[in-house]
Amino acid sequence: MLDRAAPEAKQQSTEPRPVAFRGGGFIPGGSRYAGWIALALVIAVWQLAGSTGLVNPLFLPAPSAIAVAIYRLAMSGALWQHLSWSIMRIGTGWIIGTAAGIIVGFSIGLSTLARGVGITFISALFPIPKIALLPLLILWLGIGEEPKIATIALGVFFSTAISVYSGVDAVPRNLIRMAQSFNVPFHAIVRRVIWPGALPSILSGFRITASVALLLVVSAEMIGAQYGIGAFVLQAGNLMQTDQLLAGVVILSLFGLAVGRLINLLEVRLLHWR
Repeated sequence: MLDRAAPEAKQQSTEPRPVAFRGGGFIPGGSRYAGWIALALVIAVWQLAGSTGLVNPLFLPAPSAIAVAIYRLAMSGALWQHLSWSIMRIGTGWIIGTAAGIIVGFSIGLSTLARGVGITFISALFPIPKIALLPLLILWLGIGEEPKIATIALGVFFSTAISVYSGVDAVPRNLIRMAQSFNVPFHAIVRRVIWPGALPSILSGFRITASVALLLVVSAEMIGAQYGIGAFVLQAGNLMQTDQLLAGVVILSLFGLAVGRLINLLEVRLLHWR
């Protein structure tokens, strides 16, 4: 009995059995509502702590008080005045810095001479805090909007140049050699091969430069501006109006979210081939 059962058990153990798929990678799945639910819970706890008196409203106003402050600023027109000045400075400085950064970045990525000179200067000047140059820019350009816009443009320029030439370097050289073997002109290779290949890195750089521009405009407005979100936040802090101070912080956060959403739309539009 035992001798007959042993071969049967051995035969059953050698039969193939299904195995769960294990090659799914380590890509985490996204949830559409998890972030919003977590944010709502934080705001609810914050509001509860403020309503019950657990937190002094002078140090941390409740979200309802911040919403009331934003509403009053909007109805009085002060919000739009400060926001329009900040948008003007950010937009002008970002456009100037981005245009210069794209030109220099492509030059570094495509030219040996430009690479040797450009990377040296970028490596030397990039670590300098750009807001520290604002007093010097005021001496050069005078008191006005020019120093603030130049500060933003400088901060945007270096980050854009780095992202552009890094994207150009990341383009597969086999594609460039293939285009050269078919005698494709240089400008066509740049437009049809290098530009699409570097575009994801350039758009990622736009996210960084948008944040840099937002940080620099707030810092510049705190130092020497009468209007702007940074000047408004500084004035509210000096007067201990913490509800208006946090209202300015919330407005900056919403502005950053709007810029991020705009860049997402650009990625969907320009990177449709991905």
